[in-house]
Amino acid sequence: MNFRSIAPTARKALAAPRAALNFLGRHGARAAAASAVAGLMLPAFSATLRPWIPYAIFALLVLAFLRVEPAGVARRLTRPMIIVVAVVWMMAAIPLGAGLVAHAFHLETLAPQMMLALFIVTAAPPVMSAPAFAFLMGLDGALSLTVMVACVLLTPLAAPFVAGFLLADALPLEPLTLAMNLGGLLVGSIAVAWAVRRMAGRTRIAAARSEIDGINVILLFAFIVMAMDGVVDRFMSDPMLIVAITALTFAVAFAQIAVTYLGLRRIGRADAFTIALAAGNRNMGLMVAAMGGAVPDLTWLYFALGQFPIYMLPLILKPLARRMAAADGAPATADR
Repeated sequence: MNFRSIAPTARKALAAPRAALNFLGRHGARAAAASAVAGLMLPAFSATLRPWIPYAIFALLVLAFLRVEPAGVARRLTRPMIIVVAVVWMMAAIPLGAGLVAHAFHLETLAPQMMLALFIVTAAPPVMSAPAFAFLMGLDGALSLTVMVACVLLTPLAAPFVAGFLLADALPLEPLTLAMNLGGLLVGSIAVAWAVRRMAGRTRIAAARSEIDGINVILLFAFIVMAMDGVVDRFMSDPMLIVAITALTFAVAFAQIAVTYLGLRRIGRADAFTIALAAGNRNMGLMVAAMGGAVPDLTWLYFALGQFPIYMLPLILKPLARRMAAADGAPATADR
């Protein structure tokens, strides 16, 4: 068999898919926003794909580790105080502050399902795709990844205390099980990313950054389809409820971003905005999975509709992120 003749044929066959991934990666913020809307149009696939959510999260984390140079994370760890402040703010100050406001308005009595949603959206770590979104917006993906991993590692310790404050005994968590699941997720994704990096080499990984971002966009589209299970049917029966919850998810996301940016802006506007974006986009799916998916209807609707801010904010806030990075004299990590 003449392998030399096969190689050009294989390259030609891969040219079109690679070009498509490249295009998606170069227009990642727009593609992610479009996928959030397109995901609503495939309700027939939502129930079928929903069990694959953990695998999509794992794949997104692998790509996050693959996309960020270890040297960038090591550089961030030379200034650990920024990471410590960001994690404490995100995983303790925000959920406890939100809890004080909710208790002041007796939300736990008036709307217990929304109280549970408040716990999910404030006690969860940043989404696994936070570093990918940071790259898509031209921000520092290494900072986003470092903060995200630190928050994920802290979640098994912090979430039960936050649940006790917000929900009392209404949410029985299994901290040890959660810690083991999170540990396996992190160790496995790091191992896969390390193996791919070793086989492909740093040069190829750097050259393929647009293709990697394109794969991210595809996975994000698949995830939104999975999360939309039951949402379209509920919209047909009660459209005003869906509109109201969607508006609430945007309001909560913007509130977390604004409060975090204002609280941390002294560390530098670009870094503060990178952390703020992570604070506003929480991995609610991780918390839902920790509860075995046994959440009431309104809480599930908040989780599903809460994906819209996650997917659309990179496009909405991208111009602001670039201005902040330019003002700080920090070069963008990606020209998208």
